[in-house]
Amino acid sequence: MKAASATLRPNALHVAIALCFGAFVSTQAIAGGIFLYEVGTEDVGLAAAGYAARAQDAATVLTNPAGMVRLDGDQILVGTQVLYSNLKFSNDGSSPALGSNNGGSVIGGNGWFPGGGLFVSHSISPDVKVGFAATSNFGTTLKYDDNWVGRYYAQQATLIGVSFLPSVAFRASEKVSFGASINAMYGHLNSETAINNIVGADGKLTMNDNAWGWGGNLGVLYEATPDTRFGLTYNSQVKLDFAPQTRFSGTGPLLTALLNARGLNGATANLGITVPQQVMGSVFHTVNDRLALLGNIGWQQWSKFGQVEIGLADTRNPTGVTTNLNFKDTWHAALGAQYRISEPWRLNLGIAYDSAFQSGDVSPILPTNQGWRFGVGGQNQVDKTFAWGLAAEYIYGGTGKVNNQAPLPVALGGRGNLVGSYDNIGILYLSANFNWKF
Repeated sequence: MKAASATLRPNALHVAIALCFGAFVSTQAIAGGIFLYEVGTEDVGLAAAGYAARAQDAATVLTNPAGMVRLDGDQILVGTQVLYSNLKFSNDGSSPALGSNNGGSVIGGNGWFPGGGLFVSHSISPDVKVGFAATSNFGTTLKYDDNWVGRYYAQQATLIGVSFLPSVAFRASEKVSFGASINAMYGHLNSETAINNIVGADGKLTMNDNAWGWGGNLGVLYEATPDTRFGLTYNSQVKLDFAPQTRFSGTGPLLTALLNARGLNGATANLGITVPQQVMGSVFHTVNDRLALLGNIGWQQWSKFGQVEIGLADTRNPTGVTTNLNFKDTWHAALGAQYRISEPWRLNLGIAYDSAFQSGDVSPILPTNQGWRFGVGGQNQVDKTFAWGLAAEYIYGGTGKVNNQAPLPVALGGRGNLVGSYDNIGILYLSANFNWKF
């Protein structure tokens, strides 16, 4: 590795974490590992069923811009939510020299995290609409106790990716509409990893940077009959070219000299992070004046998105600060229903599944994998100009096992073996949305 301008391989420590972060919320977020469909909208109660075909409010600017052609006049939707998870690591055979601290609650601030989004649709004519969204469905924040057993693998990892989406839609025929968005994503990353000094207190490796990335979303809406419509969306990948400096602190004299001699301390790390592309197909079918059925099937290309984590595997012979992680593409499926209880009230229900993107054991920088979503919510149409809704969703991720075997023991400058599990992985969302029509 060259001094001063050393190039490091892409960093999945930051990419592999997903964040539900509303553009108007500055608080740190929580963990996820896949794209989040939860941005405080009605989709929370539906477990995202009908994501690309529902087109009932201004959130369609994000989920399928073509759906704006179904909205009358001008509309503004504000989505708010709070999320809770008591995710913790259970130690089961890690190197004794690492201690016994399990890291505490990993996600957000003591397990809590707020989020949401802002969505606006404007009618130029009955067949031409423009819109704007400010939100995020990618990223997360993890924070372990400083002295936890996996501190040499990760202490803190944050990625915030906030998307700004100017959008346009037009009706091409009585049944077919098209839409497109520019995705201007502002990314912030920060990571902290402990460094084994062998003797004395640990050192620390810190990286942080900000970057802009650009992509696009395309959508088509096909209204086969007045009761049935299909939506198809494509979200391109977004490249966030972070270039943080590797900042070591608190390292011993010998290790500091080695890091300086090999150009690792203060080197520029070219961490090219690729937010994966995805395709989503959805259907919305009205059974009668009370009941509608919704469904999705989707694909996300996680195999292309940054495959490394940060740390020093051997502090006696530091040659780099990354190690490989392997991810695979994922599949998504969802089913849901809307039921009109009374004239102002509509009940939403949904269930969804996202396949695993980590093969076998999970990483402590991304303690989640596959996930089942269960949603329920209600929408109240107060009058022709205002509606509001409440929703709850639970994501169950099962148990994620960890089995990181280090090439060197802690006593010789290695990171030690990290063995255990994240049991009953779960995230609870509570959301409220507010929709105005003008």
